[in-house]
Amino acid sequence: MIEVPRAALVADDIATETEFFSFGTNDLTQMTFGFSRDDAGKYIKTYTETKVSINGRQVEILQKDPFSTLDTKGVGELIKMAINKGRKVRPKLKIGICGEHGGDPASIDFCQSVGMNYVSCSPYRVPIARLAAARSVLQ
Repeated sequence: MIEVPRAALVADDIATETEFFSFGTNDLTQMTFGFSRDDAGKYIKTYTETKVSINGRQVEILQKDPFSTLDTKGVGELIKMAINKGRKVRPKLKIGICGEHGGDPASIDFCQSVGMNYVSCSPYRVPIARLAAARSVLQ
């Protein structure tokens, strides 16, 4: 399991001992942002609704709740780095995610784009995940 930022940073070392990476995206998100998943519901909405000025444009602090849709700019960069480092050591390394991001269509698109082999999610999200994965492969 790659669940903390340091594991992503040393993924090449980890790949010498394993045949697969499973990214625990809920924990990786929590550790990357420094947010408590248990408390985030109290303030995430403020971050997704509050706009700040960046280069004259008004943008939200967070585009989406990072516990619902994978944050591709931060957490996603750690994931991409880990995949690249891991596959340099072990080219046939199987890679996937587990957690609720595995049932989110936008997150599934990201997983497809970085060459993951699978997504895993809770049973009630499986139908959505299967449709999103099929659509992502076809695009």
